[in-house]
Amino acid sequence: MDAAVIVVGAGPAGMMLAGELRLAGVDVIVLERLAARTGESRGLGFTARTMEIFDQRGLLSRFGDVETSNVGHFGGLPVDFGLLDGAHQAAKTIPQSHTETVLEDWATALGADIRRSHEALSITDRGDGVEVEVRGPDGVHTLSAAYLVGCDGGRSMVRKALGFDFPGTASTLEMFLADVKGLDLEPRMIGETLPGGMVMIGPLPGGVTRLIVCERGTPPQRRETPPTYQEVADAWKRLTGNDISHGEPVWVSSFGNATRLVTEYRKGRVFLAGDSAHIHLPAGGQGMNTSIQDAVNLAWKLASVVRGKAPEALLDTYHSERHPVGKRLLMNTQAQGLLFLSGAEVQPLRDVLTELIGYEEVGRHFAGMVSGLEIRYDVGGGSHPLLGRRMPFLELVGDDLKTSSTQALRAGRGVLLDLEDNSALRRRAADWRDRVDIITAAPHGLPEGSALRGTSAVLVRPDGYVAWAAPGSHSDLPMALERWFGPAF
Repeated sequence: MDAAVIVVGAGPAGMMLAGELRLAGVDVIVLERLAARTGESRGLGFTARTMEIFDQRGLLSRFGDVETSNVGHFGGLPVDFGLLDGAHQAAKTIPQSHTETVLEDWATALGADIRRSHEALSITDRGDGVEVEVRGPDGVHTLSAAYLVGCDGGRSMVRKALGFDFPGTASTLEMFLADVKGLDLEPRMIGETLPGGMVMIGPLPGGVTRLIVCERGTPPQRRETPPTYQEVADAWKRLTGNDISHGEPVWVSSFGNATRLVTEYRKGRVFLAGDSAHIHLPAGGQGMNTSIQDAVNLAWKLASVVRGKAPEALLDTYHSERHPVGKRLLMNTQAQGLLFLSGAEVQPLRDVLTELIGYEEVGRHFAGMVSGLEIRYDVGGGSHPLLGRRMPFLELVGDDLKTSSTQALRAGRGVLLDLEDNSALRRRAADWRDRVDIITAAPHGLPEGSALRGTSAVLVRPDGYVAWAAPGSHSDLPMALERWFGPAF
């Protein structure tokens, strides 16, 4: 085979997947139809959970100075991320083009084979491997791999070629997005609902202003080319009364509120991640972040199976864990669309929700939903409050050791945190040392009310989610290790 895994698409999901696979020592080829990145940036910034993921891999510093904030929104209603226990705030105004550059540089440095100007034409799952017909600069040829992952966006060729069912609803409106120079407009970061629609204004680096315009009653158009900036300026004037036609557009695009989710994230040896699996209104900046998190969930499982460390059944947990996340994503973006883009008839609902979000518990619920910090997978194994949730930041101190739960995940391996220096516990896990790092250290600076208080040990998956936790009997630790990391060798 030409590689263990072929990834189609070099966007954020594809690059994150490639880097994660290489971190685990798995050969990967990335096929990208375009000769170079477009420089366009639909996504801006990271949710708190994506910030944690990048920190787990030591990538945050590569993004330079990152502006962060605890202020977010749900359908235009303010949300306070400070109510959550995350170690990171949400990051603002990081262009997707910069994110793609950072992830591609990381994946390339790790040895990923990224092939631009290579278009996947057809895909055949032969049961024991996958073949891809590819058109590249030197003509058409065939590549083979054990597995293939489609990260090729909302119009995914992989999804169509393999016949994935993609139910949902078509767009009912058209919205404009434009990055423009030469404008001096007051920021409206969470948007403003107007009698005729909605506008949003966000400052970007380099004197660029991000505009989003939604004029109610404008049906979606079948466009072969992007809209003109004059169309954006005309819609802006109708909604606000202000003339922005003097601006200099950097790029202009249109999008809608189509909402679709594949019924399965896996078909045989082919998987979908990111927009290939789910499309939705880009409300709250969740799309790119969810795509990156899809990739991180899948990559370590693929690597374990490819390397013969775990059974094929582990790959089924990608769908069982990420499909509910995708379903919830579509639910909350549809709800936000109703709040954001509807007329005065929805104002009473906005008022009621504003009151509710003012209650701390409700505010925490909405903040968790759009930040990615509320996700909980069904990992079995008991009732510990951390099971299936992402591992919170934990400072660790031991003999000649000072680290953290985040730093422990830099290598992309499983981690067993022995928080009470329990030699019997370490012996139970010894047969998995080739896949799981065992760290003996005491927690430092635990806040009041932390779910880690009274916890003596935690098993953390490479994606940062807790697979097993004590107190209680340690006799079930080997079962958890075998479930997530394969049989002992």
